[in-house]
Amino acid sequence: MAALLIPRRNRGMRTRLGCLSHKSDSYNDFTAILPDKPNRALKRLSTEEATRWADSFDVLLSHKYGLAAFRAFLKTEFSEENLEFWLACEDFKKTRSAAKLASKAQRIFEEFIDVQAPREVNIDFQTRELTRRNMQEPSISCFDQAQGKVHSLMEKDSYPRFLRSKIYTDLLSQTQRRLS
Repeated sequence: MAALLIPRRNRGMRTRLGCLSHKSDSYNDFTAILPDKPNRALKRLSTEEATRWADSFDVLLSHKYGLAAFRAFLKTEFSEENLEFWLACEDFKKTRSAAKLASKAQRIFEEFIDVQAPREVNIDFQTRELTRRNMQEPSISCFDQAQGKVHSLMEKDSYPRFLRSKIYTDLLSQTQRRLS
């Protein structure tokens, strides 16, 4: 019986490793997750807009196609939980109902902050503990420190790599080709 389990386990491992080896970082991956139909969206995106994403991280995050491109890039690095957490916090800050505030806070904490959370973000122990204490009386600002740390991590680490990535350079090339 054990002999039957080993090949099956190896097969599964080979499949997982095969998926990892086919990790892609290309313009085509970006178009698959665009908020609109890819061709129409790219026709709307100007070279100027895409170039402005390099001006600042916040400019990138404020543009829906910039956000989509950055998300696609983070997926290639297996770190999209950082952006998803940041976006969840932005949505959380718009919550006006006290009842919804508490339930949303709990969901965000369990999904991103708690130790062994399914999409745990990389924050230090002190920030995690402060956020845990903030959960006793959730408020609009209970995730501010954690969100700030994640924003800073993405800005200093992922954002510069995004600007050098094939996703971004291919996208710029595509918008420039339309002008020719």
